[in-house]
Amino acid sequence: MITEKKFPMTAAGKLKLEEELEHLKTVKRKEVVERIKVARGFGDLSENSEYDSAKEDQSFIEGRISSLETMIRNAVIINEAEFSTDEVQLGNTVTFKELPDGEEETYTIVGSAEANPIEGLISNDSPIAKGLIGQSKGDEVKIMTPGGEMSVTILEIK
Repeated sequence: MITEKKFPMTAAGKLKLEEELEHLKTVKRKEVVERIKVARGFGDLSENSEYDSAKEDQSFIEGRISSLETMIRNAVIINEAEFSTDEVQLGNTVTFKELPDGEEETYTIVGSAEANPIEGLISNDSPIAKGLIGQSKGDEVKIMTPGGEMSVTILEIK
């Protein structure tokens, strides 16, 4: 039997995914079905760009629903009470400075299901997180990224 991938996440991250799933099922799915109905009224489906666009959107929504259901079903909730600040681990917020004279950066390391770099949430599978996990405050760490090697000093772990 094939075991499905587990998705580590915070309770808040799981709740956010559940809310997105509910919105897709109750709002977006209905909207796209209505768009398909309207587009069918425009005539020949083989040359109907409105219909094609609505069908593509429907496919995307159904795929996202399926992905979210899998992530929620296989969620492994990170127990925030067990977070250690001795060394970087999944769930920690880490502040580091790129060497020699870079700016401070702060990221929270989360599971891939709730990663959003724009919001400062990076996946534990990302090169930066992989380089930081297991390290301690004050450590100088070399991290291999797609853009090349970078060196950082860990300033704080929360």
